[in-house]
Amino acid sequence: MRPRSLSHLGVLTSGGDSPGMNAAVRAVVRAIAHHGLRSSSIQRGFDGCIKGSIAPMGPRDVSNIISRGGTILGSARSEEFRTAEGRTIAAKQLRDQGIDGLVVIGGDGTFTGAHILEQEHGIPCIGLPGTIDNDLVGTDRTIGFDTAIHTAVDAIDKIRDTASSHDRLFFVEVMGRDTGYIAMQCALACGAEYVMIPEVVQSVDQLLDALSAGAGKKSSNIVIVAEGDEEGGAFVIADKVRDRTSSYDIRVSVLGHIQRGGSPTANDRILASRTGVAAVEAMLKGQSSCMVGLVNDEIAITPFKQAIAGVKTIQPDLMRVLAILSI
Repeated sequence: MRPRSLSHLGVLTSGGDSPGMNAAVRAVVRAIAHHGLRSSSIQRGFDGCIKGSIAPMGPRDVSNIISRGGTILGSARSEEFRTAEGRTIAAKQLRDQGIDGLVVIGGDGTFTGAHILEQEHGIPCIGLPGTIDNDLVGTDRTIGFDTAIHTAVDAIDKIRDTASSHDRLFFVEVMGRDTGYIAMQCALACGAEYVMIPEVVQSVDQLLDALSAGAGKKSSNIVIVAEGDEEGGAFVIADKVRDRTSSYDIRVSVLGHIQRGGSPTANDRILASRTGVAAVEAMLKGQSSCMVGLVNDEIAITPFKQAIAGVKTIQPDLMRVLAILSI
């Protein structure tokens, strides 16, 4: 693959925010400067490309942001960018600013937009996996996943305290959209009695069977529910349990968007830093329309199409381990 002649790269964050995005922006901007190129920030994702919300950004502009949650560049979903006309405007705005390459930080929607932009207008794009869901093929962890787990575990530990005090059954709903990665990790880390995730078909009757195995032996029960579970969210599942039995004092807690916020963990800062530098260097080597991730602690490059379309499976053994430890 031939090295690419680039002089000016843009960087944006798009889709749902995740802790560590700022660390990724910092890494990208400083790597660009290290290689003698200019860099510009684009505010509010692809919407900022269309509106021309573009400004120069240098190494000092990203000082002291490595520990900040959210994204200083802002994020937005752009309906206009979904149209060919909107992408044409975005490409013209980028070229008018002299930007000849784009580093995007986000999830599957972000990568889909970047892939189409490159196909239609020839602007090289490369991505960093910034999403708490950990649902992208081509990386063991996504930026923000580790922090989301830590935030959720801290909250669930506190819920366990009150559940034990009142002998209650708590259904705790965590984020994850169509994947149960957050739910599975939280269930193991918090010693939950059961977990319900979209990747595994589980009925309410199976849940009740599992809970009944510990009936009379425990002062509390915690069930972790992924928001995308096919039986419904935590409130729906809790109602189904109430309809079948009156044996439990049931409460529901939805952790919601607290999982997106907060200062990123050291693991997320390191992941963002390593992949940010690698993304810039990969683009300079001629690679594009791909995501930079980390597999077995080594940098891995995955085409956007594969990262988006692939199915990232949860290890089946984790369910078995949870069942063994929940007795």
